[in-house]
Amino acid sequence: MPTYVVLLRAVNVGKRVLRMEHARQVLADNAFADVASHIQTGNLLVTTPLRSPEKVERAVGECLSTAAGFDIVALARRPAELTGLVEAVDGIPTSFEAPMGRYVAFCAGEVGDDAAARIAAWDVDGERAHVVGRDILVELGKPFNEAKLGNAQVERLTGRPATSRNLTVVRTLAQKWGTPR
Repeated sequence: MPTYVVLLRAVNVGKRVLRMEHARQVLADNAFADVASHIQTGNLLVTTPLRSPEKVERAVGECLSTAAGFDIVALARRPAELTGLVEAVDGIPTSFEAPMGRYVAFCAGEVGDDAAARIAAWDVDGERAHVVGRDILVELGKPFNEAKLGNAQVERLTGRPATSRNLTVVRTLAQKWGTPR
């Protein structure tokens, strides 16, 4: 059966609380196997007979939304995709002498050509972005709380739901759950 890394958008932020222990149990009760989680920010590993990331996203989102009582957007990637993403990001030179942070915005579906052009044209001091497949590397040369290119702006630029993770977390997920390419 296929395995997927599932990233949840906007959980455990404000009143949108979904404990990962509860999420693991809900998924296990809904035909997902080998369910694991990493930290409380909505990073899950699941095995399922579902054969497409889109079907996994829909099924995980529906059952967790029902259990949590609020809408949850789930984004699924195959483990090898995480490994490839980290390799690709590592090949992109940093845009700033002393980068304050690198983040990956995981997008629902493909980033279209128009959206990719908007991302590439982003011109705010201390902020750069690069489309990497269907995801976006956001680089900051200033503190995160001063940046305009957060997850909400990525969603506006792409017209797609997205969820962001610090590159350190993405790297950890790839090491823990990714597969060699």
